[in-house]
Amino acid sequence: MTALYGAIEAGGTKFVCMVGAGPEDVRAETRFPTTSPERTLRQAIEFLRAEQDRQGPLAAVGIASFGPVDLRPDSPTYGYITSTPKAGWSNVSMAGAAAAALGVPVGFDTDVNAAALAEQRWGAGRGLHSFVYMTIGTGIGGGGLLDGRVLHGLVHPEMGHMRLPHDVAADPFAGICPFHGDCLEGLASGPAMNARWRQPAEDLPDDHPAWPLEAGYLALAVSNLVCTLSPQRIVIGGGVMSKAFLFPMIRQKVADLLNNYVRAPEIVDDIDDFIVAPGLGERAGAFGGFALAADALQASPPERDAV
Repeated sequence: MTALYGAIEAGGTKFVCMVGAGPEDVRAETRFPTTSPERTLRQAIEFLRAEQDRQGPLAAVGIASFGPVDLRPDSPTYGYITSTPKAGWSNVSMAGAAAAALGVPVGFDTDVNAAALAEQRWGAGRGLHSFVYMTIGTGIGGGGLLDGRVLHGLVHPEMGHMRLPHDVAADPFAGICPFHGDCLEGLASGPAMNARWRQPAEDLPDDHPAWPLEAGYLALAVSNLVCTLSPQRIVIGGGVMSKAFLFPMIRQKVADLLNNYVRAPEIVDDIDDFIVAPGLGERAGAFGGFALAADALQASPPERDAV
């Protein structure tokens, strides 16, 4: 019998929930705005419960969440969103609330780590053991795998908050990150572009000076990741990256920044296949929920037969 999983992509703007056996067998899907924790989590759990009644029992649930989050299994706040800039969502239990409500194993990770896991299994990272996934949208985040393992550590990667060279003469914008001002997210996220140019990124014409500046900041971030993590590929998604012309601009700027120092042929000869769009499109995070659920089920202890 095919195992059914619940998947929750908990985003700062919207939640996407699915039930299915995987990306090629999605039985039900819904999405709704991220409002208060109580209301939004209730909507997600009610959807999963209703689909259990229709589809059959869920074997596990995976939650791919915006962050920062607590991923330390021995922590009393494991499975919580922690110090997020999203108003009202600090110190909210995610994994524990879902486990208590549904009574199944729950896998939990950042939305970008989950998207990286999904891309490695079903998308642009297939066959690779080391790569990075970044999303450029309402926020900027990054996750990935090294030697086949999702990147964790002291907490989890916060690639969106890396500090970049900021030429205030060329770009006097102070940045919008409430924690760091002009970190990558503060300078290059969708809301940062909106604040700097007084209109949403999607409304800016293709020849607007916003785009070379944006490509420059993203190329600085990618170059830092190449030099620190040495991934086999970098996947960049998110709403801002819907402007396809950004990719060649970023690739060229990365090549210029690296200046032939990293001599891997994937960069020197084939950078078009090194910096790529997600294979799973905008559904990578939600499909990551399926991957987290499957891993949680595999890691959970088997039930003992009744005596």
